[in-house]
Amino acid sequence: MHRQAAQGQRLDTWAPPPHPPAGLSLQGQRIRLEPLEADDHAAGLFAAFSGHDALWDYMPYGPFSSASAYHRWVKDQQGRSDPFYFAFRDPANGHALGVASYLRITPEQGSIEVGNICLSPALQRTPAATEAMFLMMDWAFRAGYRRYEWKCNALNLPSRRAAQRLGFSFEGVFRNHMVIKGRNRDTAWFSVIDSEWPALREAFAAWLSPANFDASGRQKERLSDLSRLVRAGSDPGL
Repeated sequence: MHRQAAQGQRLDTWAPPPHPPAGLSLQGQRIRLEPLEADDHAAGLFAAFSGHDALWDYMPYGPFSSASAYHRWVKDQQGRSDPFYFAFRDPANGHALGVASYLRITPEQGSIEVGNICLSPALQRTPAATEAMFLMMDWAFRAGYRRYEWKCNALNLPSRRAAQRLGFSFEGVFRNHMVIKGRNRDTAWFSVIDSEWPALREAFAAWLSPANFDASGRQKERLSDLSRLVRAGSDPGL
């Protein structure tokens, strides 16, 4: 008994989850996530991102000088299994407004990461953006993943705040972790684990409910207040 405890909890009933299947789409009330495709999404995304080069400050790629350059980049990413890219589409008007991906997908360990998040100004700070993050997280845990990761440049304070708002627990900073665009990157790590998801899922459901917004669309309860009850620790860098 003591030897087993020292070695870690046994996972006799757990089985590795599936890889996100080709063609996976996720439908919400405010947003639809579709596999990223150049001919369907690149022109709309480039228009949505155009004039906002700061969106690419912490990305290993971009900004893009032309619609054709962005189209070529999307063409190279589409159909890949890791990273597995989604385009975020407004179901009301059909406009593509953002992208994100699953990456570092490791079913045998039950681990999957969300990253490459690029949201147009029209999508930022909206319930639709939050719902998109919820849909990706929900699919992962329903599929059987044990750990859902978020990593970002430690200097990217908006990303660190977003991770905590969404219920991720801060795990520390990996110093001199990467070189991105010729610059050092220290990386802040965050995660949600499967035992936290039921309570966090309830927090998302309460926040995304139409009853949580007044007639002007203002939130009544903040998601950060709801998720604070679930996450394991706060980010001392904020």
